Amino acid sequence: MAYRNINAPARRFRAALGILLPVIACACATIAAGPGSADDIVVISIMGTNDVHGELSPQPGRGGLTTISGYAAALRAVRAGDGGGVLLVDAGDMWQGTLESYLSEGASVVDAYNALGYAAAAIGNHEFDFGPVGELATPDGDADDPRGALKLRAMEAKFPLLAANLIDTSTNQPVAWQNVRPSMMIEVAGMKIGIVGVITENALQTTIAANTIGLRVAPLAEAIEREARLLRAAGATLLIVLSHAGGRCEEFGDPYDLSSCDLSREIMRVANELPVGLVDHIVAGHVHRGIAHIVNGIAITSSYSSTRAFSRVDFLLDRQTGKVRDRIIYPPQPACGFVNRKTGQCIWIDDGSGWAIAARYEGRRVVPTKSIAAIVNRAAAQSRERKMQKLGVFLETPITLEGKHRSPLGHLVTDAMLDSSDADVAIYNVTGGIRGILPPGELTFGSLFNMLPFDNRLVVLDLTGGELRRIIAHQVGNQRRRAAFSGMQVFVDCNDGHMSVTMSLPNGHDIQDSDSVSVVVNDFLALGGDDIVTPVMPDGGFLITDDLAMIRDAVGTWLSARGGRLRADQFLDTDNPRWNLPDHVPARCSL
Repeated sequence: MAYRNINAPARRFRAALGILLPVIACACATIAAGPGSADDIVVISIMGTNDVHGELSPQPGRGGLTTISGYAAALRAVRAGDGGGVLLVDAGDMWQGTLESYLSEGASVVDAYNALGYAAAAIGNHEFDFGPVGELATPDGDADDPRGALKLRAMEAKFPLLAANLIDTSTNQPVAWQNVRPSMMIEVAGMKIGIVGVITENALQTTIAANTIGLRVAPLAEAIEREARLLRAAGATLLIVLSHAGGRCEEFGDPYDLSSCDLSREIMRVANELPVGLVDHIVAGHVHRGIAHIVNGIAITSSYSSTRAFSRVDFLLDRQTGKVRDRIIYPPQPACGFVNRKTGQCIWIDDGSGWAIAARYEGRRVVPTKSIAAIVNRAAAQSRERKMQKLGVFLETPITLEGKHRSPLGHLVTDAMLDSSDADVAIYNVTGGIRGILPPGELTFGSLFNMLPFDNRLVVLDLTGGELRRIIAHQVGNQRRRAAFSGMQVFVDCNDGHMSVTMSLPNGHDIQDSDSVSVVVNDFLALGGDDIVTPVMPDGGFLITDDLAMIRDAVGTWLSARGGRLRADQFLDTDNPRWNLPDHVPARCSL
């Protein structure tokens, strides 16, 4: 049959994830099949997800794998009708983040991916978070495999996990666990498609270090080129990379317009390092931002995180030669299950108002598949009682991360850490370490878990005042992911390239370099995570014990003991800010 462009070209499309027209199909290129009839063209749709983080069911602002299944079914029906095919793939960080997934160490997510028919997925940094199989988050002895849970999930998957640049230091080769490989070949609608998987260069600094001992990460572009050339030589006509490394763009009207993109970000640099024409498409992730652009001739897509959206690129291939005739790059598609029948606004969950109608995609109703619904309902039932457990606190306002290192939520967590230990100062990686807000109303364990889904423990470090000063000075230049702290005020000045850092305790004492200071962090930071305490990490690392509480439990106990009613403004320090920085910190400013 002739291929018909059912997609209206977009003139300008902002990433407004709260808006959805009743029929959504926005292509960023037009079809030009070239010589020959449309019957000579086969369409392969690459549908990508990234950073799903265990989101199985619809939530405000995210569709869950339940809704994603309805979109996948609609797209597959279209391709089945025109003789094409759909390749559903994922760029990593699949299962850590929700209680439903946590209770099964990601097995429920793997079940859902199997039912959805994923072809492949990259390994992300948070795939290592569960550590050994069972209750331990990190190995307790030589008998505990630090990657036991990851390996078990890989064996259960009906699709391979890909990791071309994750290197086993004992062999100096890519890891070779069961059902884990560098790359793969798959045939879709008669076309051979090669797929390579890679992980971000900072993967080992953004997960639990105890679970990645014996691994290193090789340069992404080098690994991609090696595997891509092998796949091309084996007959791949289309080459896809699943990259748990990402970037960001803000505007999606023209895929060639990179003015809204940060070209210094990792995946943009990697794309520019690759030989022109070797790779056709990169599905990116890790940084939770949107991309739908062409860099160095490569279509790059990324669809935020937690099933807020999915990405799509259609490739029009010559049925005889496999040559790419054209491609259509779509903006990130909000995974809305419903729309307001009057305004077209996205409704993530039917609120019973009577205005919600099922979203439509490619002319078809978005209907979740029964197999996915059954998996999700089973996982929800197993977690429901724990999720609804009340902690004895009523929040009059939401407590959020607005302000990041100066946010009320960052202050709440560090205050709880400090009060739960005998330390002088608490430091926490609020960007990345806190994954959700505390909503207004009765505080439940489910909300607490959404905020702190990782099994990190409190660790107290015995430092000198000089070492603490070096940690703070290192954070001054870390504008995007600056840490939050409790127990002191910090005053920073920079004159002629020299930084001065004054750290004042509540009793008025300014910490001196020779002072002894106990600092409570989490084990992720103590093991080098997010590069926060690494400036003072001793050879061989800090001595870490597991006798202190998990962060999540410490914060929950602290909140329950506090009880009563809480507001966000109780955790703001407008009059006496903890961080006191110059309006502009020069690029050259150091201790």
